[in-house]
Amino acid sequence: MFIARLLVIIGALNWGLIGLFGFDLVAFLFGGQMSLISRLVYTLVGVAGVFVIGDLVGNRQRT
Repeated sequence: MFIARLLVIIGALNWGLIGLFGFDLVAFLFGGQMSLISRLVYTLVGVAGVFVIGDLVGNRQRT
């Protein structure tokens, strides 16, 4: 779960940079938005988000 949360934080920071400055750090670091590595990072961030949502919903139902 630590890795999922870390990836969600990375995604949130990246979206913050895009929103504030129009700068996509993931694309910058890995050769553009459509490079294989960038797409992999975006996919992992999305999957991590689903896991974190599931964790939040699961914790809410237990309390």
